[in-house]
Amino acid sequence: MNTANTLSSPFRVIPLARLANGGRWRTEAMRSYGAPVLLWFTRGQGRITINGKTSGYTAHNAIFIPAGTMHGFEMNSTVHGMITVFPVGVERELSLPEDSVHLRLHDADQHIELNRLIDNLQTELESGNLASDRAMLCHAGLLSVWIERQMRELDIEEPDGDASSRLAAAYSALVEQDFHSTKTVRDYAKDLGVTPTHLSRVCNKACGRPASAILADRVHYEARRLLTETHLPVKDIAKSLGFASAAYFTRAFQNHTGRTPSQFRRGA
Repeated sequence: MNTANTLSSPFRVIPLARLANGGRWRTEAMRSYGAPVLLWFTRGQGRITINGKTSGYTAHNAIFIPAGTMHGFEMNSTVHGMITVFPVGVERELSLPEDSVHLRLHDADQHIELNRLIDNLQTELESGNLASDRAMLCHAGLLSVWIERQMRELDIEEPDGDASSRLAAAYSALVEQDFHSTKTVRDYAKDLGVTPTHLSRVCNKACGRPASAILADRVHYEARRLLTETHLPVKDIAKSLGFASAAYFTRAFQNHTGRTPSQFRRGA
């Protein structure tokens, strides 16, 4: 088997500070990645929202987030750590968890071992040696085994089965799937078989903000990403995100960010 051909995207190991370059919105706004990631916080603390549920994180917390999972986390100058990005589509090959996992590691030996696993992957990533793709998969496999063992040792169970948590997670998944459309909170509530008021009440309980704020946050993260990472005209970005016109998109974007799309693009 030619392993290089099986990797549809590269491994990446990135300092969290670099991930936040360009503004705190790059980490705090709701978004998802097309690949699974492991966040390793080595210093600082804050809050992280995954699938519509907010919890605290501190130093020596490792958080695995599957591909396509909507999330965002607070990031300030006191927070340090790394994000390991796995290639797209290797979940089954590496036996990665199907759900997000939050590991709170209190033992220094756990910290040392995780640092060593990530360092080994990064060293191979930077070496460019013969068969490095295969070697990186092996190191990532060991990282996956480590996550599984920590889950067992810390007795991490399945995600909370509480009805409110399930509804918040279902809403987050639908938003991630359909945020490019013209759907409103009322439409999402109808799809979920609840009233908009109940949906917002549940979201407020789970993550401290109403359903409308979660939807707006996801839409405007994508808008900012397209403004900074592409040369698409504003009218095309507006259309791709389900806005009826560029003017309506501009007003909504300015209300959300304090700047027009053009001002934001120039500033970036």
